[in-house]
Formats: sequence, C-alpha cells, structure tokens
Amino acid sequence: MAAGYLTTHVLDTARGMPAPGIKIALYRVSGNNHKKITEAVTNADGRTDSPILPQGKVKQGHYELIFFCGDYLDQHRLSTDEVKFLDQVPIRFGITDDEAHYHVPLLLSPYGYSTYRGS
Repeated sequence: MAAGYLTTHVLDTARGMPAPGIKIALYRVSGNNHKKITEAVTNADGRTDSPILPQGKVKQGHYELIFFCGDYLDQHRLSTDEVKFLDQVPIRFGITDDEAHYHVPLLLSPYGYSTYRGS
C-alpha cells in the first residue's frame, strides 16, 4: 500500500492568521473529467482535521483542490463587492510519487492568492 498522503491549509495573509471555516473539495482530474474524491472544512488552525487524502489513497496523476473562500472573505469583511473578485480558488497540481507527502497550502487575501509545494 502506498504511504503517500496529501495535506493542505489556508492562511489569511490580510489578517495574518489561519483561515477557519473554509470548505475545500478535492477532485481527481483526467482530461476534462473531474471526479470528486472528498471535501473538508478548515479548523481553527486553518487545516483540515486529517489529511485530505490519507495514506493508501494517493495515486499518481492530476488533482484539483477547490477552496470556497467567498463566504470567509465576506464574514471577515475582506470583500465588500457584490460580485466577489475571489470566490472559489482552484489549484490544479500533479502527484508523481505515491509514497511522498504532498502539502498544498493556500495563502489568501481578498485580491490575490499563492501556493507552493510545502512539507
């Protein structure tokens, strides 16, 4: 069984703190097909309570995390526009080693975001 797993978290860079209460959906992507694998919500530390893709479930291929940020930005008065600049943030990435730990965080502000492969 593969020992690799996938984790994520969300940091609110505008407020300088973790971002709790953000729903995250994980999809496996093949061409134009998206298969939803799971969803989770960030906790007080901005992380999911367990790996979003646990050991034994990681397979090589393409994935997409979708972070549903609009409600969070509204709740913290970081977005005042009726039409949000950022509402859902997709991050598509590849997994090449099903034995590795992949960490894909989201650094979020009202008008921009970034990510990286963490550890």
